[in-house]
Amino acid sequence: MKVLSVFGVQPQRIGGAEVFARELSRRLGEQGCQSVLCYESLPEGEVRRFLALPNVTFDAASDVWKFDLARARQMAALLRRHRPDILHLYFTGFLSPYPWVARRHGVSRVYFTDQGSHPEGYAPTRRPWWKRCTARALNAPLDGVICISDYNARCMVERGLINPARVRRIYNSVDPGARHGDGAQFRQRWRIPPDALVAAQASWMIPDKGVGDLIEAARIVCAREPRAHFLMAGEGAARPEFMNAARDMEGRFTWTGLLQNPTAEGLYTAADVVCQMSRWEEAFGWVIAEAMSAGRPVVATRVGGVPELVADGVTGYLAEKRDPAACAQLLLRLFADPDLRRRMGAAGRQMALEKFDLGRNVDELIRLYGLAGQTS
Repeated sequence: MKVLSVFGVQPQRIGGAEVFARELSRRLGEQGCQSVLCYESLPEGEVRRFLALPNVTFDAASDVWKFDLARARQMAALLRRHRPDILHLYFTGFLSPYPWVARRHGVSRVYFTDQGSHPEGYAPTRRPWWKRCTARALNAPLDGVICISDYNARCMVERGLINPARVRRIYNSVDPGARHGDGAQFRQRWRIPPDALVAAQASWMIPDKGVGDLIEAARIVCAREPRAHFLMAGEGAARPEFMNAARDMEGRFTWTGLLQNPTAEGLYTAADVVCQMSRWEEAFGWVIAEAMSAGRPVVATRVGGVPELVADGVTGYLAEKRDPAACAQLLLRLFADPDLRRRMGAAGRQMALEKFDLGRNVDELIRLYGLAGQTS
């Protein structure tokens, strides 16, 4: 048995998607199955070493999210090379010719995972009849659509583009046994004072992620808490603009750029609080789940599926989007109370174990494939 997983992303770091792919391959190996991992480009260096298991084969396919004849031919060539029994599509776009291409090449099961977040203020609406009919015809060969949150599942069902019976929610996951790096060493590496109160955000450096809102919140916090420090991890087109906006707080901000493996490097253990101040409607929030797994309280915005991750007042706090003043007050409350941070962090860790456990959620996917207990 062979499973081809097509990820329409670049394998540049060891993040949530890569941790998932490795665990899926490991579990497939236990069932005697082969795992083909296809990315926009071949993984290299530390990422390749992390993903490489005895049953894993790598391949690359570019721009798989495009809907055109060239991409369909590319998919056909990929299927001819590997002859998979199961094709699973991630980050490829919901509407594509791939399910039909897969059926024509003898693939027995086809799945799609909806990882899509939505623009700020998005509200799902039922599509016109002709769009619903076209989408259902394109996706007729799909055996199932995996949604990564209840929010995402609601959006999928309410649009009416697929039979609701084929929609299933399986949360994105984190490895509760992952090795977390030494936070003190991380602080030393990035010259963050050991006694600083650190709020960290790891995200694309784009306005939709609310980085500008966090900068404005930081201005309020830094005026009232002399030990406050803000740790910003990630790359993006707007990073120079954000760095310039925070220039008046130089010495209170650290910009790491893209981290190869944030968990193992110690990003979360270096933080006292983790922030995710998104404006758009997040489908899930891997950084939030990773922070909870590390036992850190979270301050996030009430958007998309985020309220499914952050239990307001229990594992952290939720603020309204575009409200830096509210975010600042919540950060100040947590900075002032180490016992509160510990309680919320412990509650978040427990919630991550119960809802976002990697092994349990991958097992659910393996059962969906019909592979549990099988060998080949």
